[in-house]
Amino acid sequence: MKGKTLWRISVTTTPGAEEAVAELIGTLFGQPASTYYDMKSGVSTVMVYLPGKLHLPPEIRADMVAGLRRISRCGLKINPGKITTARVRQENWAESWKQHFKPIEIIRGGARRSVRAATKSLLIKPSWSRRKPRKGQAVVVLDPGLSFGTGHHPTTAYCLGEVVHCQKSQDSEPSSFLDLGTGSGILAIAAVKLGYSPVSAMDFDPDAVRIARANARINRVEQKLKIRRRDVAKLPGRPRRQYDLVCANLISNLLLAERRRIVAQLNRTGTLVLAGILKPEFEEVQKAYKTLGLRLISHREEKGWSSGSFRFGL
Repeated sequence: MKGKTLWRISVTTTPGAEEAVAELIGTLFGQPASTYYDMKSGVSTVMVYLPGKLHLPPEIRADMVAGLRRISRCGLKINPGKITTARVRQENWAESWKQHFKPIEIIRGGARRSVRAATKSLLIKPSWSRRKPRKGQAVVVLDPGLSFGTGHHPTTAYCLGEVVHCQKSQDSEPSSFLDLGTGSGILAIAAVKLGYSPVSAMDFDPDAVRIARANARINRVEQKLKIRRRDVAKLPGRPRRQYDLVCANLISNLLLAERRRIVAQLNRTGTLVLAGILKPEFEEVQKAYKTLGLRLISHREEKGWSSGSFRFGL
């Protein structure tokens, strides 16, 4: 692979809009998008990498511009929204990530990036990092790839925080965990590292399933979690197993359309985490799940995105 040329198509945007932009360009180019966040500038860059000769017809660029405008109309700030293309060598691409992908510590409902932060329960770091875990921290090793997001997005951070918060004490029976829309597998791997059992994860995208399984092997937890390709719309209404914690980091339309199937996976004393929701859409999602007997117990808004945790009861 050494010396192989890749074409990078990138859009610079705000952290709050990076997930929506990633969905846009990933769909247009048929490739899962990668993202990185520059802490100094506060700018997120969303990229797809294409092998071989670059073909970027005017109509595709026009579709990108139109898509960015739609995202902006939804209330997300996309500035600067600059579209660029560049040719990079495979080895240069790999090395560039080492400058941008830094370790993060997870707290309830979010992530803290400061090296001087107080002891936390979860450390996520790339394999080249020499950062040592603090006492009691579980460690997840994840290297960015051509289709890997860094996990700094507010909705992912919220889900990770809830995985940390909902873990039981060591002398209790472990909690079970289900990850709907697993992506890189980061939530499911973290759950195993924190002592959840059993742990299941699923995604409709075959590339996501492949990457999640590879990440599970890197973290030596592949025997402790089940990762499958599955459509949320085909989840059973009466499953054989229900889970103590269910995370659904999905788009609002899917959360609304399949809410009964999603809720069916949760046991009566469990916690359901819903994320991936644009701020203006959260109230509608909340009301829809309230009709199914779920009350909101925790809520966070950050950079135009909303996430919430729900339980059964008044």
